[in-house]
Amino acid sequence: MALMDFLLKQFVDVIQWTEDGPGTLAYRFPMAGKEIQNGGTLVVRESQAALFINEGTLADKFAPGTHTLTTQTLPVLTYLRNWDKGFESPFKSDVYFFSLREQINQKWGTAQPVTVRDKEFGAIRIRAFGTYSYAIEDLDIFFAKLVGTAERITAADLDGQLKSAIITALATGLGQSGVAFVDMAANQQAFSEAMQAVVRPALAAYGLALRSFYVQSLSLPEELQAYMDKATGVRMAGDLQRYTQFQAAEALGVAAANPGGVAGAGAGMAAGLAMGQAMAQSLGVGAAAPAAPAAPAEDPIALLERLGNLVAKGILTPQEFEAKKAEILSRIR
Repeated sequence: MALMDFLLKQFVDVIQWTEDGPGTLAYRFPMAGKEIQNGGTLVVRESQAALFINEGTLADKFAPGTHTLTTQTLPVLTYLRNWDKGFESPFKSDVYFFSLREQINQKWGTAQPVTVRDKEFGAIRIRAFGTYSYAIEDLDIFFAKLVGTAERITAADLDGQLKSAIITALATGLGQSGVAFVDMAANQQAFSEAMQAVVRPALAAYGLALRSFYVQSLSLPEELQAYMDKATGVRMAGDLQRYTQFQAAEALGVAAANPGGVAGAGAGMAAGLAMGQAMAQSLGVGAAAPAAPAAPAEDPIALLERLGNLVAKGILTPQEFEAKKAEILSRIR
């Protein structure tokens, strides 16, 4: 019976893995009912690595190249199996292949807004989205934390866990950056580099190296964005006259969206203009001061009598009086 079992065994001469598509990070070579022929060949391609696992314990690592498998080339495995030096029988072990290629175009984003303290606006909620890439760097950590006994591990399997780690690190980084939101949005390249330094340790905890990290979009909740847009419009106006026009345009848009049509629009424009004028008058800038009311006209007869008194007192000469009288009489003819 033992001889029959031996004859029925399948012996593997060549162990290799041709990656079956992007996104596969770890692959366990199918060894069910098979044993590795002593003197067989292990082929590890560029951008790959291989591990021999014996009874759940890491036995040997193999870098890219072609490796001949004997009990002499696997001293650790030989020790674990307690083989005798002259033992030439085939042996059995789990073989894992790992792709060391960079996993590009991985998506990250905030499912819910992240609350941070902005130096200009105070506590605000920010949404952020972008892409990143990574590659396996530490096989021991990656295998122990993410592979275990799984037959295959893909980038999709890690997606949720890595996103959570990234968002947690990102929230911490945003809270400690001290950079105003408008400055973040204005220089996304520098902001991406700063966030990459924050996120890198989160992936290193799983044996992964962060290769790139890009922030493609930063946004605020709609109500805060609307406030910023209005504030920007006022700053762009530059003076109260243009602010008045800005207010009138705003009122026109609101009125047009409400029942009342053109009449509502006219009322909105009037309200906007009135507000701008009131502000200009209160500040004393941007609008001309109202003209002083004209003094009421004086009675010419009373004026002549006062001029006669001035002549009697010697303040005016008779010649000056006659000239002034002629001027006054010419106005009332």
